[in-house]
Amino acid sequence: MNQQAMMRLKKMQKQMMEAQEKLENTVFTGTAGGGVVSVEVKGSHEVVSVKIDKEAIEDDLEMVQDMIVIAMNDANKKIETETQKTMGAFGGGLGLF
Repeated sequence: MNQQAMMRLKKMQKQMMEAQEKLENTVFTGTAGGGVVSVEVKGSHEVVSVKIDKEAIEDDLEMVQDMIVIAMNDANKKIETETQKTMGAFGGGLGLF
């Protein structure tokens, strides 16, 4: 492998690492029940916060629990979509991501 190709490879590797770090620190919000429940999750899948409309708890606790699951899944889907979009650009058609 020639020197120029090695430099391009190292540059791409650095860009991938920076993109991955940015994704891991980005906060994604998942919602359920029209905003009755919202969760914030970092791209690293660390839950940052859970917010629940106070009135919802009084109405039906089981429904709120279900909405938390739905909101978490919504946030995780957003993380996956953004990860595929961001990291897929580095695959360069090689099918790596």
